Amino acid sequence: MPTIDLPMNELKVYQGCNPKPLDFDAYWDRSLAEMRAVKPDIQLTPARFQAPQADCFDMYFTGIGGARIYAKLLKPKVLKAGGNPAICMFHGYTANSGDWLDKLAWAGAGYVVAAMDCRGQGGRSEDITPVLGTTHTGHIIRGLDDPDPDKLLYRSIFLDAARLAGIVIGMREVDPHRVFAMGGSQGGGLTLACAALEPRIAKLASQYPFLCDYRRVWEMDLAKDAYKELTSFFRRHDPRHEREDEIFTRLGYIDCQHLADRIEGEALMAIALMDTVCPPSTQFAAFNKMKCKKRSVIYPDFAHENLPDWWDIAFEFFNHP
Repeated sequence: MPTIDLPMNELKVYQGCNPKPLDFDAYWDRSLAEMRAVKPDIQLTPARFQAPQADCFDMYFTGIGGARIYAKLLKPKVLKAGGNPAICMFHGYTANSGDWLDKLAWAGAGYVVAAMDCRGQGGRSEDITPVLGTTHTGHIIRGLDDPDPDKLLYRSIFLDAARLAGIVIGMREVDPHRVFAMGGSQGGGLTLACAALEPRIAKLASQYPFLCDYRRVWEMDLAKDAYKELTSFFRRHDPRHEREDEIFTRLGYIDCQHLADRIEGEALMAIALMDTVCPPSTQFAAFNKMKCKKRSVIYPDFAHENLPDWWDIAFEFFNHP
């Protein structure tokens, strides 16, 4: 079986190498308490785009730090007495929630759909948290040199994902026992974070998740493409790697592999063995730590690209009782 990484027998037991901060669980428990103390102040307005099978809304809510977070919201025209299933969608790195059209298939199948724009990236969500240190080239390193680890940008984005899911679970049109999460790359990582921080997510489908096992990416010399900001950070701010352990430990707070054991919903993960953007071992680091019911779908000859049939498989997974 081809791979650019460890042999399959080693991937299946790999546990990751990025350090986990000693106060990791306390950090996220405190962060969730802070999130819950913020009033979401949900605002729904009809979107300019509308469709025959769904009512489409621009939704804003207040996230951690007071930022207003945007999501596309679609509600099927046909609503069930016991509530409809719902799906929370998360996009790839630097992008946004995308077009309305690709979400209509889900709405047509009876799903309430919520697709979030990550703060500070290509959509409408705000990034208003003041932070010390560099923000050059990317978002993983935003807040990395701030004395307060709460200033890590992905802490806020992970909490935004969890808050979105909680809002959807509370909607009167939604069956709270059938709320799911999905996404690829950054969206795959946010799917893991969302389900870990909002354990009422019943099922999740994560495609080659980003934001996992940063030190492994570095050691494989793959801090390029989506992870190139790690190289940029070291070259400019720690050129002799005198703080390497400190830096990777700080990144451990926003490493999805360390959140994976919090997931309670059923998980499905697509892993491409030729992926040099999000290496397979980094994905297995998260998958192997999951204690929930789980299944992986392996694509031996594929890289960080479209995976044939994957979203069809995910759709069937969500629709299976």
